[in-house]
Amino acid sequence: MSRGLGKLEELYSGVRFGQFASVGAVGATAETIVVAVLTAGYGILPQLAKAVGAEVSITLMFLINDRWTFSEAGSEGRRAVGWRYLKSHLVRAGGLFVGFAVLTALTSWTDVTLVVFGADLWPTVANAVGIGCGMVLNYLTEGLFTWRVGRE
Repeated sequence: MSRGLGKLEELYSGVRFGQFASVGAVGATAETIVVAVLTAGYGILPQLAKAVGAEVSITLMFLINDRWTFSEAGSEGRRAVGWRYLKSHLVRAGGLFVGFAVLTALTSWTDVTLVVFGADLWPTVANAVGIGCGMVLNYLTEGLFTWRVGRE
């Protein structure tokens, strides 16, 4: 078995993916709350609300993943953690791009509204769909690049 396949097997761990998905659910919840409050409560454009929500979510997920999901994979120390935090932001840019593209497509190119208690929650639903689309990309790139799973 090649060393590369071993790395992928470590990422295929159901436990690790479950942890990542659980952390993603926390991040998605945080981002969704921010998007809902900013769009429905303050009338802020969905894309701007997504940018704010994404930053809150990325930071929260990094902190939890660093201490739980990938706790054995990264070096200790402020410098190492800071470097992983920067790499995590870089890596998540791909997933964020996917999320923005889906949000834009579903809110700008469709004429859908989802009114709940007088507020249009369609941007919130569209954002959740975008989050889901970026998840697998983020898992693979975070595991391989940010925490370098399987590398000694």
